[in-house]
Amino acid sequence: MAVKKSFKKNYQFALKSSSLISLFTTLLGMILMRFTLQQDKNAVLIYGLIYFTVVFVFSFLVLQYRIERFIYRRIKQIYDDVAILESSTMGSQPIATDMETLSRKVKKFASDKKLEIEMLQIREQYRREFLGNVSHELKTPLFTVQGYLSTLTDGAFSDKTILKKYLDRAEKGVERLIYIVEDLDMISKLESGELNLEISEFDVVNLIQSVVDMLEMKATKKNITLVIEHNNKPMWVAADKDKLQQVIINLIVNSIKYGREGGETEISVTGFTSKKFLVRITDNGEGIESQNIPRLFERFYRVNKSGSRSEGGSGLGLSIVKHIVEAHKQKIYVESEYGVGSEFSFTIDRAAKKR
Repeated sequence: MAVKKSFKKNYQFALKSSSLISLFTTLLGMILMRFTLQQDKNAVLIYGLIYFTVVFVFSFLVLQYRIERFIYRRIKQIYDDVAILESSTMGSQPIATDMETLSRKVKKFASDKKLEIEMLQIREQYRREFLGNVSHELKTPLFTVQGYLSTLTDGAFSDKTILKKYLDRAEKGVERLIYIVEDLDMISKLESGELNLEISEFDVVNLIQSVVDMLEMKATKKNITLVIEHNNKPMWVAADKDKLQQVIINLIVNSIKYGREGGETEISVTGFTSKKFLVRITDNGEGIESQNIPRLFERFYRVNKSGSRSEGGSGLGLSIVKHIVEAHKQKIYVESEYGVGSEFSFTIDRAAKKR
């Protein structure tokens, strides 16, 4: 059925044209033989059958060949101009002679190019935003350091109290610069595959507990309670322990940063599949508006730019989280309702020996 349809598509024009030409010339020849040459009916019918067959085959082959060559030269030129196909590839493929096929190919080409242009525009917009964000993030600590050092060189260094205070503040600005550059370097290595993961087997509940202990004082400043939900059983995973710790730290710090005064952040580990766990960090903070969720993991993207900058950080935390999770060949998920809270979760492989 498919062969028949393909034949009809490719040779419909030549087939119809050959039939009309053959029919017309055969009838004309039969009339001339019958009434001019006075041939009998049987001879005329035999002649007409032979003549029709020969003319039909000849005209079909000539028409099909000429049409293919005619369209081939023009289509090939179009393909060469737009660099869709190489000449060698084009020469080995049959050229469809029906306009429907040609129209479909042109529409597909236009659609593909439109999509490419849209993707390029999105990337260009992202590039401009990224460069602007990098400039802003680096400029702020640089100007801070420059301001304090300029004040000291203008004579303030003679006052030891001011000297120490300004040098401490300048040092914090330098630390922030180093922090941003190190985070950018890590993302670059994760994207290029240069940062190798050191996979080991460990209890992820113990790792979470150590992170909670580390961040408890930071949470207390905002009166936020950190809670670990688990079934008191070790949950062994196979991952890079240091990198996974960084993921958990970044997500908990993020929940504290945007958490509500007197709120709660809950960290839990549950079974996801027979081979994976799901780690969830849930808070009852301010939440995230739906239009911001698709861009959360972009470098330097901040939902609340002024507020989050005052809290510190490089603006690369969630981007690093995403890259580390994906480097483990895992998935990260976000669910949030504005004014209610947010949940970040990611999968991680269970340890083979502890399944």
